[in-house]
Amino acid sequence: MRKKERFEKIIAWFSEHNPAAETELVYRNPFELLVSVILSAQCTDKRVNMVTPALFKRFPDPETLAAASSDEVFTYIKSISYPNNKAKHLVGMAKILLEKFGGRVPDNVDDLQLMPGVGRKTANVIASVVYEKPALAVDTHVFRVSARLGLTSNARTPLQTEQQLLKYIPEEKVAVAHHWLILHGRYTCTARNPKCAECPFTEFCVYYKKNTAQ
Repeated sequence: MRKKERFEKIIAWFSEHNPAAETELVYRNPFELLVSVILSAQCTDKRVNMVTPALFKRFPDPETLAAASSDEVFTYIKSISYPNNKAKHLVGMAKILLEKFGGRVPDNVDDLQLMPGVGRKTANVIASVVYEKPALAVDTHVFRVSARLGLTSNARTPLQTEQQLLKYIPEEKVAVAHHWLILHGRYTCTARNPKCAECPFTEFCVYYKKNTAQ
């Protein structure tokens, strides 16, 4: 099967069965989403959603977060992975958000990456979710699922995966495709023991044919 056809089949299936896929992070505004995505690095959305209500009550905006100490922020996020580093990143992010962007979360991927704790993946999430730009964030789920389904070939880095996916995903589908691939990786094409019996793509899945098909 040609790669273009593979993309078309997968996009068609998701467009029918989950047309409005979205992030599972709970947030009310761009600032809260930025904080949540920084916290979600190497951590589950479920865990992040457990700590952010109290965190946002104490630090509802960039001003209060920028004025805080990383030690205080740590007390709210200590159950998150790498809480020391993330506490420092959050305070630093809030300060730069105020100093460089007047407290408004920027829509440009390069500008977003000027803030501590914001790499390309996080920046792409903000650009696509908040500003509906055709940016595709590649996390471990997207990286794994894309390779298994044969959407990417020999991609060794998230950037290579992103570049290969963007060649075939229509611009208007890029933002939602990010969520399709993440959710498929989170609940079906899991890292260990993928649920191939529940997957609608086994007829052309590279991983399935190589490892599971009899």
